[in-house]
Amino acid sequence: MSTPAPVTTPGPASTPRRTSGLARGIQRVTASSLGPYQSAVIRIGFAATYLLFLLRELPHRHEMYGPGAPWRWDMAEKLISNNQAFTSLMWTDSTVWFEIVYALALIAAVLLLVGWHTRAISVLFMAGVLSLQNRSIFMGDGGDNVIHLMAIYLVLTRCGQVWSLDARRAARRARAALTADGDADADVDRGGRSPRADVAGPLLWVAFGAVLIWATVTDGLGGTVWLPVLFWILWTGHGVWWAVNRYAPHSEPRTLLDVIANLAHNATLVVIMAEVCLIYSTAGWYKIQGSRWQDGTALYYPLKLHYFTPWPGLSDLLASSGVMVMVLTYATVIVQVAFPFTLFNRRVKNVLLVVMIGEHAGIALLLGLPFFSMAMIAADAIFLPTVFLVWLGSRVALGRQLLSRGRGKAPRPRDADEGLDGGGRRDGSGGGEATERSGSGGHTLVG
Repeated sequence: MSTPAPVTTPGPASTPRRTSGLARGIQRVTASSLGPYQSAVIRIGFAATYLLFLLRELPHRHEMYGPGAPWRWDMAEKLISNNQAFTSLMWTDSTVWFEIVYALALIAAVLLLVGWHTRAISVLFMAGVLSLQNRSIFMGDGGDNVIHLMAIYLVLTRCGQVWSLDARRAARRARAALTADGDADADVDRGGRSPRADVAGPLLWVAFGAVLIWATVTDGLGGTVWLPVLFWILWTGHGVWWAVNRYAPHSEPRTLLDVIANLAHNATLVVIMAEVCLIYSTAGWYKIQGSRWQDGTALYYPLKLHYFTPWPGLSDLLASSGVMVMVLTYATVIVQVAFPFTLFNRRVKNVLLVVMIGEHAGIALLLGLPFFSMAMIAADAIFLPTVFLVWLGSRVALGRQLLSRGRGKAPRPRDADEGLDGGGRRDGSGGGEATERSGSGGHTLVG
């Protein structure tokens, strides 16, 4: 008589599904850099904001950050010795050195704006921001604090995947790889020319390395531990990236480096989102505790301050309506407090996002704080829908083509792969901002 086989009770039906969902989530986070358009807008927004700020303060740069500033050299030296902050302007009190640092900050903002060797330039941009702001910390406002933080975050993101010169260079390499016919033509592009070797990346890496070694030896990186460690990790990592990408582009170390870069990028985007939510939530809850915000009259007072009224007639017109002042005062508090809680509802979040961007535009116009408003709008861009950004990119590309035609220039013919993103989809940008799958946004030695 045979013994019946034991009956195996199956586990919960949801276990495989949960495991599959978790695996898909891990795969998505490690295999791709999320939010390429959002990170590109953040890069462009903050670079443009700081560039315009430096240009506006160009005639007053010596009074703000130079050796002859009201916040004198000895006062800054004493403060830096206490807070251990980094600023290259304290390496020497030479006026020539100050001019060099200011010029490098301007150049870094321009190059970051257009996305040229984004990885290296983002580090130079961060160094420029920290050097100028930490030299005279009492010269800034809330917008400078946001730029200060975002300049640090940007060095950890892959913000040159789209809408950048890095992306154009990656697209050209991708076209050369697709159109290659055999080993003999593997390095030939459409015009029969061999792609030029990237020499800017190695030169930047060598130059930054020399400055980093000198600053480390002379103790010029501030008294903190995290900043020198960050500088050395970035410099070493870029060199390793270039070597692996050059000599073993399809190896496991190359894949591992890609995973690490994707994790750093995605984690940084989460930190940026949390930072924006923290800014709005703390601002809103502090406003709730103020009596002027409680009775709905808080907005009236800055509209009557001469320092904050670039358009006195417009400010007086708005302040003359008690109902309008009360509505805008309460609306400001409600929007700032409610925004972090609306992230789970896309439609409500998008509505409040439009309201907040309009609010910052109003602050720029009525209170004369354009750079604060630009910084906050650039930070808000992390929450903009991808569909909207793709549409916006296509409109900009269309306007550029129409402008070229109006000037009598024939538009460049589009290829079959023109305007594709890293996944082979149309990004709508129309400018050839394709992400190279093996390079993930034009990462050369330090780009």
